[in-house]
Amino acid sequence: MKTVRWGILATGRIAGVFAEGVRASRTGELAAVASRDPSPARKFAERFGIERAYGNYADLLGDDRVNAVYIATPHPMHAELAIRAAESGKHVLCEKPAGLNHAEAMAMVEAARARGVFFMEAFMYRCHPQTRLLAELVSGGRIGEPRMIQASFGFDAPFEPGSRVFAQSLGGGGILDVGCYPVSLARLLAGAAAGKAFLDPVDVSGAAHLGPESRVDEWAAATLRFPGGILAQISTGVRLRQENAVRVFGSEGSLLVPDPWMPGRDGSPCRVVVYSKGDDPPEEIPVPTDRPLYALEADAFAAGVAAGSAPWPAMSVDDTLGNMRTLDSWRTAVGLEYDSERPEGAGRNTVAGRPLARAGGTSMPYGRIAGMDKPVSRLVFGVDNQTTFPHAAVMFDDFFERGGTCFDTARIYRAGLCEKMMGSWLRERGVREEIVLLGKGAHTPNCFPGAIERELEESLERLQTDYLDLYLLHRDNPEVPVGEFVEALDELRKAGRFRAYGVSNWTMARIDEAERYAAARGLPGLCCVSNHFSLARMVEPPWPGCVAATDPGFRNWFQKNRLPLFAWSSQAQGFFAGRASRAGGSDEMILRCWGIEENFRRLDRVNTLADRRGLSPASIGLAWVLHQPFPVYPLIGCRTLAETRTSTEALTVELSPDEVTWLDTGEE
Repeated sequence: MKTVRWGILATGRIAGVFAEGVRASRTGELAAVASRDPSPARKFAERFGIERAYGNYADLLGDDRVNAVYIATPHPMHAELAIRAAESGKHVLCEKPAGLNHAEAMAMVEAARARGVFFMEAFMYRCHPQTRLLAELVSGGRIGEPRMIQASFGFDAPFEPGSRVFAQSLGGGGILDVGCYPVSLARLLAGAAAGKAFLDPVDVSGAAHLGPESRVDEWAAATLRFPGGILAQISTGVRLRQENAVRVFGSEGSLLVPDPWMPGRDGSPCRVVVYSKGDDPPEEIPVPTDRPLYALEADAFAAGVAAGSAPWPAMSVDDTLGNMRTLDSWRTAVGLEYDSERPEGAGRNTVAGRPLARAGGTSMPYGRIAGMDKPVSRLVFGVDNQTTFPHAAVMFDDFFERGGTCFDTARIYRAGLCEKMMGSWLRERGVREEIVLLGKGAHTPNCFPGAIERELEESLERLQTDYLDLYLLHRDNPEVPVGEFVEALDELRKAGRFRAYGVSNWTMARIDEAERYAAARGLPGLCCVSNHFSLARMVEPPWPGCVAATDPGFRNWFQKNRLPLFAWSSQAQGFFAGRASRAGGSDEMILRCWGIEENFRRLDRVNTLADRRGLSPASIGLAWVLHQPFPVYPLIGCRTLAETRTSTEALTVELSPDEVTWLDTGEE
């Protein structure tokens, strides 16, 4: 792309600064501007010589002459506009922070990827040669081994309740507005020290003054601990001016950046100061530029459009996602949650600003389970990784939009928090009757018939529903006769507390016994079983009492009996998704449970086929589970939208019988 034809969304101060930058850039052309009111848009267009001015954002997004947009609205509007811009085929430069939280940023990144457009978060200082020089001095060992980073960015604004920086409803406070700068630079420099593009902290602690009237962080500080022993001390504020400088301390010296955040805004030179360990005088390294700061940003974006990825050290999408996770952790540490992030009042709309609905043309297949009249999606979404409502809502919305109907819950997941997240989502989105809700209870040490009803009522209260579609015993207790379990479960089925029931982590012998007991008494019996099943063979249970169904005997049993298998850890906790390696550095639990040479050879074959097909290894491993000669409903415990994407990709993978055998045994 030789010219980026920009459409600017919003007409505030930063929009004007960026417009000036585009005019001074080598690649940009101002094509259109939009505001929610026609008058500001017309005035902005006149000021900058822009041909087209729109009184709403939708009209600009529909303008085919615009091929990229700059989003300069307040934080809460970023996600919706970025997603809609991507859906309109526009490349997206979104003013920092990318969204209110990591969940929103995920949705924006995935929308851009799905439409094949380029997305970049607008940290303009990352596009300046001073930032590259600083990172290169760190990575090149100029100050020896980096050990401590100190960075601050704060200003003292007069308190105005309606101001963007103080408004809870607009994502106010210092952490998101300017604290994101020192976080992003600390992560960049920690990465430079480790020879990487960036590095995420392993621990974030912090404190803040939350204004009694504003209820946002008016000044705040945090300590980030990185792998390798590097610490970062960062601070921010909207009612406290600070040094607004960066210092990096190493074993052989230190670095000072007097103007890290607005370097050469008007094209003037800036500098990095190097201090040696001894008494040598400091060395000042000037950093000249031939363009203003925001022109450099516009040109870096154009380079990213052409290459398909941001030129380092500009923000890549993975860098943005890591930065948002860190900001989330900082806000959690200081107790700052925005009202819009709470379940109450979230409403029917998704982060894209529209009612939740299934997308057309999804690849999701469905099955039927005895005792139920709802279609059950062949992939089942596990809710055990969603502990905040923004994250839960984005993940659940995405699975639903992809055609998913079945969600797996359990009373013990995060001590009930995950059930509460699911219940809030069901209430706000209003889709309970479109959902197959699978719940589990009676986990050890409470695996007794008398505990089932009490625990079930607790789960139903959390889930804000009066029934489950499927209920499973989470564990077995061999000391209890199976008949007692069957009778207790069937009584609750008759009472309407669930439509059908099954068991999880039971042996073949106990399942057979339960089926015989139910048949002899004319009861429906078990509708399904949920044991571990994946291409990787489990050598040690991840948790006590777990039972796998991967051995040939169990597989033959399922093929003969046709009882549906709801396979937990269907991807072996990420064994086929890059979390396992012979070379070390693997997840400890994965190595303990699946880390044998037999499984690594399976991983080799999965990687070979994935390369041949141009697919992810995770999708190949999951496709093998779906291609069994008996009904399998794999449970997927996705933590990110990218993981959900690669999981649903498995639904489109066709494996021949020979490939299914080869992936498992290596036999041609």
